[in-house]
Amino acid sequence: MMPREKPSDSMQAMVLDEPGQIVHMRCLPRPQPGADQLLVRIAACAVCRTDLHVIDGELPDLKLPVIPGHEIVGRVVACGANVRDFSIGERVGIPWLGWTCGSCRYCRSGYENLCPRARFTGYQIDGGYAEYTVADARYCFRIPDMYSDIEAAPLLCAGLIGYRALKMTENANRVGIYGFGAAAHIVAQILRYQGRQLFAFTRPGDAAARDFAGRMGAAWVGGSDEVPSEELDAAIIFAPVGALVPTALRAIRPGGAVVCGGIYMSDIPAFPYDILWREKRLISVANLTRRDAEEFLALAPKIPVKVTTESFPLNQANTALTRLREGNLTGAAILIPDL
Repeated sequence: MMPREKPSDSMQAMVLDEPGQIVHMRCLPRPQPGADQLLVRIAACAVCRTDLHVIDGELPDLKLPVIPGHEIVGRVVACGANVRDFSIGERVGIPWLGWTCGSCRYCRSGYENLCPRARFTGYQIDGGYAEYTVADARYCFRIPDMYSDIEAAPLLCAGLIGYRALKMTENANRVGIYGFGAAAHIVAQILRYQGRQLFAFTRPGDAAARDFAGRMGAAWVGGSDEVPSEELDAAIIFAPVGALVPTALRAIRPGGAVVCGGIYMSDIPAFPYDILWREKRLISVANLTRRDAEEFLALAPKIPVKVTTESFPLNQANTALTRLREGNLTGAAILIPDL
């Protein structure tokens, strides 16, 4: 008996039904764009650690069921009635920030990433583990031509959040990075381009990560339990491990900053005030702004940022997520609907 073809108005998607479960393949109706939205045929979607936090139920106010994924690259196949800035056939990127109110004190002052009513792709808005998605055109971005779909996908979160985290270090020269994954390997290239020094901290005993950091131009590479060869001006923590906060505070100089780059982190243990004193700063990064995206997507081709990726078919999303959870990836995992 021949298998039935899926209807032309449907799509395949990997869906999370309940937190703590794996995602499951579903045949769903193809979404239709609202007045301010684009309908996008997805070419690639990167897998992010935030997806693990969504799937594990570690973030509040999760829409269920939900299609995860927020590092999306694809082509516009339909435009809503109010859309003027994009046309059918254009390539766009869809990031984590999917909608803001535009009227609160944060939106009006350039901090739309802090909007209390903000909604996020792959979390409260269906995302990119699918063949199609819809997105508010105001929160979509054109992708630099030099990047393929696969190469561009990690730029939309690993790149954008990494860039915002790096901005928080201001003019720091010696910058430590704890957790050397997709975001770190992009930040490493920005640091090198800007003439700054990278000190890379990996999981203890992770030889592959150490080698990767060395190839990314790190001035020093060690385990997260090691003391760097020089006092740091700033540190960025991408690993969701609260115990790294006091470790990083001890590694930075007076007046330096520790930037927590993730949306979720395990509890930070108590630590003596002495390691925070002398005007050290502890900062969290929350989401991104459209201005971050515009700045980073203009900067990336000038460096040029090059990404390390490994591709998976859409139906192997759980395999990619497991590899990420276990720290068994070099660079970023990319889901390809047509692979």
